[in-house]
Amino acid sequence: MTNDMTKMMQEMMASFPMDTNAMTDAFKTSAALGEKMSKVALEAASKSTEISAKLTTDTLSKMGEITKIKDEPADYSKAVTDFASAQAELVAEHMAAFAEVAKKVQMETVELMLAAGKDFSEDATAAVKKATNEVTTAAKKAATAK
Repeated sequence: MTNDMTKMMQEMMASFPMDTNAMTDAFKTSAALGEKMSKVALEAASKSTEISAKLTTDTLSKMGEITKIKDEPADYSKAVTDFASAQAELVAEHMAAFAEVAKKVQMETVELMLAAGKDFSEDATAAVKKATNEVTTAAKKAATAK
């Protein structure tokens, strides 16, 4: 019974034309998209890390003024106020840099997704067209064989 079922499944699958090249092409297209998306993400992570490191370095260099001994108590207040003002400017600059990275990632992602959609659509169209042709040919052969 099991052998009969296995044989029947094998015969059934053999009677359906199947294009494994279409699957291979779809996999390659998907893998290429994954590679490109990974590249975009890694570049963004690298750039974001650079921005963060620069912000930290700039912040630490500005803190030196706060830690210096002052002659007058009011000078401490001025140093903190100057630091806060400089820090606000630094943060604004770095946030703008982060925004540029995010904008670039968004644009590249949209471009990749549009290109991938086109590639997937072309792959699917070609696969369906080929399968239709094969089914039609098989049906014609079956009709003429009777």
